[in-house]
Amino acid sequence: MPTVSMTVNGKAVSGDVEGRTLLVDFLREDLRLTGTHVGCDTSQCGACVVHVNGEAVKACTMFAAEADGAEVGTIEGQANADGSLNVIQQAFQDHHGLQCGFCTPGMVMSAAALLKENPKPSEAEVREYLEGNICRCTGYHNIVKAIMAASGQDVAIAAE
Repeated sequence: MPTVSMTVNGKAVSGDVEGRTLLVDFLREDLRLTGTHVGCDTSQCGACVVHVNGEAVKACTMFAAEADGAEVGTIEGQANADGSLNVIQQAFQDHHGLQCGFCTPGMVMSAAALLKENPKPSEAEVREYLEGNICRCTGYHNIVKAIMAASGQDVAIAAE
């Protein structure tokens, strides 16, 4: 079995993987980073979104071997250095952008990627960016509101 090496949340890691091992499975099973969820196995739900070399990717669509040498960020790496919630996570809590929480890691990772490339997105831009993430509980109003708040915008501009 080939060995893959990557940096995950700032830490060098490596492991032996079969060629068919998906990145999501390597993260969850080998590294025990279980915040990245598997919701559909078909790349439609977005619960497995992670960052690979700064880009949001669905970890169920990428082999672990493809991430060899990459910088990978997971939901576990989103908290502040002191362990407190980062601005996006805090906004999800403050604006009730979660319900069961299953989709939340993927939503937060997608939100972080969006805000990196577009620090002040419009409501329409947030909704469009989240098209690859499915929430089966909340609808999307409070998720959009949380992302708008995390961007420093007045959440009153989000449609009621």
